[in-house]
Amino acid sequence: MRKVNILDKEFKLSIPSASIKRAVEEIASRINNDYAGEEVLFVSVLNGAFVFSADLIQKIKIDCQITFIKLASYEGTSSTGEVKKLIGLNEDIKDRHVIVLEDIVESGTTLDNTMKQLKTMNPASIKLATLLFKPQSFQRNMKIDYVGLEIPNDFIVGYGLDYNGYGRNLENIYSLIN
Repeated sequence: MRKVNILDKEFKLSIPSASIKRAVEEIASRINNDYAGEEVLFVSVLNGAFVFSADLIQKIKIDCQITFIKLASYEGTSSTGEVKKLIGLNEDIKDRHVIVLEDIVESGTTLDNTMKQLKTMNPASIKLATLLFKPQSFQRNMKIDYVGLEIPNDFIVGYGLDYNGYGRNLENIYSLIN
């Protein structure tokens, strides 16, 4: 589909599923290479990263586990600027290699909050992986170790990303038509 309607908004095709698949495979390949012989705990940030995390974990060839945390900073099509911790981490990450999985990094507010909390738990190492990165929106001074695709500062849906809870099920990624 070239265009989709979700609630009161219209979206146009931005990133086809084949491009998403290639980006996920490239991230997995880099992680497999960087952590050969090691064990990794993936920490997926819900809700948006669940599709990316599921596809990525299937491509990981090293010993690993995955767990999920839920943070929120969005309402409608814009960030509230406030991160709310909804569901916490149950695993002990002390002395473990941790890779945080995000669907998209925009301002970095959610990611900054997540990293600060995880660092207090003394992991052996902590890295960040995101499918999508908006460099024009990024407002933090932190390294993102694995980036699938850099995108413009558009509001997008699909492949786990939503507009008011809808559109996560789309296999392609779509940009809001103004």
